[in-house]
Amino acid sequence: MEVAAGLVFHGGRLLIAQRLPGDHLGGLWEFPGGKREPGESLEDCLRRELVEELAITVRVGELIVEVEHAYPERTVHLNFFRCVLTVGDPQAIGCQEFAWVNAAELAGYEFPPADTQLLSRLESGEWWEDD
Repeated sequence: MEVAAGLVFHGGRLLIAQRLPGDHLGGLWEFPGGKREPGESLEDCLRRELVEELAITVRVGELIVEVEHAYPERTVHLNFFRCVLTVGDPQAIGCQEFAWVNAAELAGYEFPPADTQLLSRLESGEWWEDD
């Protein structure tokens, strides 16, 4: 499964979203995004998913890191892009909740195992954007 996820920075904080209870890994926090549709670029996928889940428009920047992770029920290939919020204030439409956090606050949220490597690098300040 090919997934595009956004590291959406705004005002020195990073946007995270909580997965819906009935979803795969429901209740865990994630960097918003979703599954790529056939024929869709990763960047278009990310823009679409952020409108659908949070009602925001972003400028998709550089691909920061790719992670492949095998869960018992599926293997995911995650593509994390740096993004900048351009239009809208997030609304919890396709997620349970959202939060704007700083690097130190990330440790207080439970994320899926696939995000472990990315989280440790973000918590150390790597890739952090203080716009």
